[in-house]
Parts: sequence; C-alpha cells; structure tokens
Amino acid sequence: MEKTYLTRGGYERLATDLEQLQTVRRREIAAQLELARSHGDLSENAEYDAAKHAMQLNEARIRELQEKLTTAEIINTDNVSTDKVLLGTKVTLWDFTYKEEIEYEITGSDEADPAAGRISVNSPVATALLGHPVGAQVEVKAPRGVMKYEIRKISR
Repeated sequence: MEKTYLTRGGYERLATDLEQLQTVRRREIAAQLELARSHGDLSENAEYDAAKHAMQLNEARIRELQEKLTTAEIINTDNVSTDKVLLGTKVTLWDFTYKEEIEYEITGSDEADPAAGRISVNSPVATALLGHPVGAQVEVKAPRGVMKYEIRKISR
C-alpha cells in the first residue's frame, strides 16, 4: 500500500467524507433500491440499474477512503520549519508573468484544491518550490509554459 500524506485537517475531512458515505449515502441508495424493486420486473428496470451502479461507486469510494486513512501519515504543520518550502507550509509568491502575488498551501495530493489555493506536493509548481528559501527565484515548467516565481514568504 502506498502511504498517503495528509495534514490533520485533510485527515479529518476524509474521515468525515467516509462517515457520510457509510451512513447517509448508504441509506439513500438503499431507499432508491427499495423503490426500484417495488416497480416490479428488475430485468428492464433502469432505476434499479442506476441504484445498483450508485451503490457500487459508493462502496468503491468507501474502500478507497478506508485505505487512505489506514495508510495516512499525518503531517504536523505546527512543527513544520518555515526556513524553506515544505509539505504543510504556505508560500507567498511573486508571479513575474502576471505581476501579482499569489499564495499556495502545499498539501498532500488528497487535499489539493487549486481553486482554494491548496496545491499537491506532486504538482509542477510545488515540486519546483520544495526546498527553496525566501528570496529564491524558481522557474516552473508547466503545461501552459514556463512560469517564473520569487518566494516572498513561507509560513505555517
């Protein structure tokens, strides 16, 4: 099994998602199956097929989350050094292309949400930033071309 790296908040979000799938979502799907069964012949019952498919997807996601939570290594962001960019740090960058400051939190891949400023430690930007101190200028080769950043601030 591959180890999953998560912050405490990321671990708690996944655990909450798992509980939701195991309780609320399972009950919803069971109700859908019961309703579909009440319509009679299951061999040509699209509602029944859809509910069975939803059940399979839900159970697969439950297994996936259970495995991730079982193998998770929780990164304590309270003790993360801010001398250089590491998993669990927040980094403020100057974007030379767009002439603006941007901020990212470097997270495990399961916590990444680029729209919310959380990028995976495995992303091109985070990979290029890792290990660099404040003041470093970093070039990132990404699908949209080469981007150049200066690290302005590193925090927890």
